Amino acid sequence: MSEPILDPISTVRRATGIADALKQEFNPWLSQAARFDYAAKKLNLDPGIWRILSSPVTEVIVHIPVIMDNGEIEVFTGYRVQHSITRGPAKGGIRYAPDVSLDEVRALASWMTWKCAVVNIPFGGAKGGVICDPKKMSQGELERMTRRYTAALIDFIGPEKDVPAPDVNTNEQTMAWIMDTYSMHMRHTVTSVVTGKPINMGGSRGRKEATGRGVSVMCDKAMKHLGMAIPGTRVIIQGFGNVGSNAAKLLAEKGYSIIGIAEWDGGLYNAKGIDIPKLIEHRAKTGSINDFDCADCTAPHELITADCEILIPAATENVITSQNAHKIKAKILCEGANGPTTAVADEVLAGNGVFVIPDILANSGGVTASYFEWVQDRMGYFWTEKEVNERLDQIMKDSFDDVVSYAVKHEVNNRIAAYMLAIDRVAYTIKQRGIYA
Repeated sequence: MSEPILDPISTVRRATGIADALKQEFNPWLSQAARFDYAAKKLNLDPGIWRILSSPVTEVIVHIPVIMDNGEIEVFTGYRVQHSITRGPAKGGIRYAPDVSLDEVRALASWMTWKCAVVNIPFGGAKGGVICDPKKMSQGELERMTRRYTAALIDFIGPEKDVPAPDVNTNEQTMAWIMDTYSMHMRHTVTSVVTGKPINMGGSRGRKEATGRGVSVMCDKAMKHLGMAIPGTRVIIQGFGNVGSNAAKLLAEKGYSIIGIAEWDGGLYNAKGIDIPKLIEHRAKTGSINDFDCADCTAPHELITADCEILIPAATENVITSQNAHKIKAKILCEGANGPTTAVADEVLAGNGVFVIPDILANSGGVTASYFEWVQDRMGYFWTEKEVNERLDQIMKDSFDDVVSYAVKHEVNNRIAAYMLAIDRVAYTIKQRGIYA
């Protein structure tokens, strides 16, 4: 084994030198490897376990022929990566986007491993994706692609193997198609093959709001930990999809002041606080946050560095980088998205004393509620929304305390503490199970 990397910046620079460091910084696989290597070094991780966890256990590439509405055949490329199945079935979403790449899916799968371990639920990590532009596809084309993608993965997914869920540009309907396709192949209904389904098809109450709810709980815990008062605390949220909108709604109800919302096509700012219920209603009617009368239009990139107490990136990767990290004014960074902060930016934020709640902790409410859905499907008995929320809140609170305690004990920042805690739990299970010869 090569000499372990001693710091996160070294990993993103190691491939091609400092001249190409910026390009490497945006590679999500290298970014997660930076954190993993550093945490593994701090743990004095056994070299053999290090090798096992450095790479996914399974990578599947499929090419999906689809008859389009015009009668022509298109072939789409899809991926499913299973990073670890040591602690249980692999778990992770499926995204549809033009920029899906194998490195991105690998990184997201590994983050899912650590995320499940941080909140101590019995799953490993997986992720899937198809290279396509769903905005340019009809409902029929998306259904045919989804079903063919599912059929291609039929030997790799299942309630005891790998349980997909919604992600970027996929939703309850996508999961319904996957469940039906898998069930038809199995010749009986298998609701537990996916999570994030419609409630009347075995979905869980509270699942849709769970990631945003978890983000709001993390903000509460951070405020209490830092001795800050909630009323009037200014929050800026980047991304107003499922995670961002639900986090905004719940935080506003608790007394936080949501002063900024940034989306890919525009931003809103109101120093006195944005009326979130009205904005949600406006977005539902128009499909956009733009042209909202109760806030000023602002460039999205300016909102990321605007003055506030809490910044919540809740959209995509690589939002906070070496190019803007030094401008961040927030005291708390709560990562609702996966991989929104690069490894190089971490160093800058740490130097400026920003309290970071890392993605593998902050947005783990979604996978926790997915675990609840999987459990309910397998029992055939479903909980009330109150029961789901109470269980979710407790797991999130306990996990925050575990990570912060680990950070204090090992004198590292919260992100490295979360990685160390997760790696420690997975490594322990590998050692206990042993290596099958």
